[in-house]
Parts: sequence; structure tokens; C-alpha cells
Amino acid sequence: MPDLTIETTPIPGLLVVRLDLREDARGFFKENWQREKMVALGLPDFGPVQNNVSFNAHRGTTRGIHTEPWDKFISVANGRIFGAWVDMREGETFGATFHVEVDPSVAVFVPRGVGNSYQTLEDGVAYTYLVNEHWRPATAYPALNLADETVAIPWPIPLSESEISDKDLATPSLAEVTPMAPKKTLIVGALGQLGRALQADFPEADLVDLAELDLTDATAVAAWPWHEYALVLNAAAYTAVDAAETPEGRRTCWAANAAAPATLARLADEHGFTLVHYSSEYVFDGTVPEHTEDEPVSPLGVYAQTKAAGDLAVATARRHYVLRTSWVIGEGNNFVRTMKRLAEQGVSPEVVSDQVGRLTFTGELARATRHLLDSQAPFGIYHCSNGGPAMSWADIASAVFELCGRSTDDVRPITTEQYAVGKTLAPRPASSTMSLAKLASTGFVPVDAATALRDYVTGSAPTDG
Repeated sequence: MPDLTIETTPIPGLLVVRLDLREDARGFFKENWQREKMVALGLPDFGPVQNNVSFNAHRGTTRGIHTEPWDKFISVANGRIFGAWVDMREGETFGATFHVEVDPSVAVFVPRGVGNSYQTLEDGVAYTYLVNEHWRPATAYPALNLADETVAIPWPIPLSESEISDKDLATPSLAEVTPMAPKKTLIVGALGQLGRALQADFPEADLVDLAELDLTDATAVAAWPWHEYALVLNAAAYTAVDAAETPEGRRTCWAANAAAPATLARLADEHGFTLVHYSSEYVFDGTVPEHTEDEPVSPLGVYAQTKAAGDLAVATARRHYVLRTSWVIGEGNNFVRTMKRLAEQGVSPEVVSDQVGRLTFTGELARATRHLLDSQAPFGIYHCSNGGPAMSWADIASAVFELCGRSTDDVRPITTEQYAVGKTLAPRPASSTMSLAKLASTGFVPVDAATALRDYVTGSAPTDG
């Protein structure tokens, strides 16, 4: 019996699948769609949600060239067709063509934006196809005339002798077609310090914040066109660690950090987009010197608990990255800017010295995001910060003071217990240091935190890190 194989074509992403067709005197059997085997051989895990069958009564029935905005997996249950495809996507392969005869032993994966057409070579052919989005009424998409001279498809049966719908006869030539744009990127939480940094690495992204899209509002979520996106970057979070311990803060924190990511994870699987979510070293209790991705979460306070819950929810999505980070510094108010201001004002602050970790500049976090996506790194959880040795908050403050021309002795180290006197504070992990080995294994080289800190303080780097 023939083995299941997958072949590439001149159209990127268009794949021919040679099926394991088993025949005997009774007929044949085939696994027309077998996710595990086909994905292992290189077929995208495209998540079909609908199966359609087009029955064609007569030889010469010709349909297309249609470019629906979803992926398709086409085959025939019986008979033979001549299948033809035209790349209708923006880019250098626009107008590229491919054709092949399809019988029950052949299937073809057609990526979004590739025009699909076929001509039946026998009477009574049942043409079937899987799609990964539900059909939507009034969906607009490019179509191409079957007789277009530019692509010159070699139809076996002349079109003048074929059965073609009036709609397909009226489609435009290639020169009149507007190429299909790729799916978009959405940055949620675009006004925050990380959201602003991500805009530099994803300049074409759509930008939304709570005012435009409240992920805790079911009506707003249902109305959003999620099918238009290939990538969603969730930079939104409730980060008021101490306020999260209050009754009002607790509710808001759980909604933003746990319920909203769970909603995005569900939507990612429903619409097939990749979800990138940003988390925190607070998911750990800080009792080990260095945290790895496979360490069980052990959150201390409310904020930490909600971030851990968000991690677990996002991990249910098939296509996800969770980037856990620590001590984030970007545009806006932050610890480094506060220390710089105090240094310039002649103040000598007391700073905690028994909490250690690494700074993460938002530009570094955005760069790591871009790297993981561009390198097609395996989905999952990654720890991300700037590199170099771990430092305490007091060490960082001393470094800022020195960069500002002040003595490091002007920063007075104190313990967390001393700092907490008279204050209502959430518990914090003593060690926020995370292993960067998994991220490094993908080829990412982190910028040393001390170097990034110097550039940030002296103004030789952009304010977003």
C-alpha cells in the first residue's frame, strides 16, 4: 500500500497530500483527514471547524477561482477533478499557479489567500473540503476569472464546453484583482509601557486598550472581529501589587489577569491565532535561587495568584507563548526613573537589599517576542529578562546613583521587613531571578542588564528600553 506523503508546490503553503488509499473488490478505504499523522509530516495544524460537500452532476463542471479568507483541505469522495490554484496574496508570489489531477488518493491543503478552482473530469463527482472558519454571509474575498490569460490555466475541457455559473463568468482579470492582505496583529494593552515598546517591533499592529476593548465584557468580545488576526499580543495587566490585596482591587485584578487571558485563550483556539501573553516571576514564592519554566507555580499574594491563573489559562491554547518577566522598566514611571530623580534632587534613599532579580527593559521583552515568532520557536512558556548577574533593588539604585555622579554610599540598604514597617504590602518573592537557558536555546542572546541600565539612565537608548 502507498504511504501517506506530503509534497510542496511552487505556491508557498499549498501542499499536495498523497493518501494511503486501500482498495479491494468492495471498493476503497482511506483516512481522508488524520491530524496526528499529517501534522507530523508538515501539514499545518489548521483546526478545521466545518466540512462542506459540493456534488457535481456533470463532467466539465468548473468552479472558481475563489479566494476565501480561511484555510481549506480539499479532496474528492469519488471520481476525478482537475484542480488549479492561483496565489492571490500580497507578495512576490502573487499570480503563481499550480495544478494537479485529484482522485480519491489525493488531497490538497490550500492556505488562506490562495485562489481555489476545479473542473470535474467525470459525471457525479462529490468534492469535499474542510475549512477552519465557519462560513459567514456576505464575506468579501478576491476572485479571478477562469479564463484569465495571465495565469493561463490549461483546463482539460475547454471553458466554452464547460458548465460555469454566471457569477464565475463575471469575475475580474488578475490585473483588476486587489491582492489579499495577510491577517493582522493586535496589541491589547497598547497604552501601557510594554504595549508602547511592542509597537516599535510590530509597527503595523492594530492597537487597543480598555477603552476600545474590554475583555471582561462579553458583548464587546463577541463583537470584535477576531477572525481578522493571526497574532494577538496581550500586554494588558493589572499591576498594582499592593492594591490587589483590597476587596475592590482583588476583583479587578482577577478579572484583568486571569479571566481576560482565559477569554483570549478560548478565542485563540476558536479563530486560530497565536496568543502571546506576558506574565511575572511573582507566580513563584522566591524560595529558590533561580526559577525555571518547569517549576510548579507557588504564588504568594493576590496579584501573584491571578498571574499564575492567567498562565494556566493561556497554556490551554494550542498556539501560545507565555513570556514570564521580572522587574520591568519602560516608558513611564518606574523604579529606575524614581532613583534617577532622587539622585538628581540630592536625596539619599533607603532601598531594599534582600530581594534579588534582574531588570527587564521593555525593548528587550519586545525583541524576545519578535525573535520567538520569527524563529518559530516551540510554543510554551519562556522566561525573559535582561542578562547578567542578579542584583538587589539596592544594587540597582546604587548603580543609578553612580551613573548620575552620586556616591553609591548615598543609597542605604535595608531589609524588606524594615521597609514594610507602617505599610500594608503584598508579599513579594525574595528571589526573582529566572533561568534564561530555555530562551537562549532558541538563539536569543539577552543584552546585559547593567549595559541596558547605563544606556537607559544616560539617554543613549530609547526611553522604552
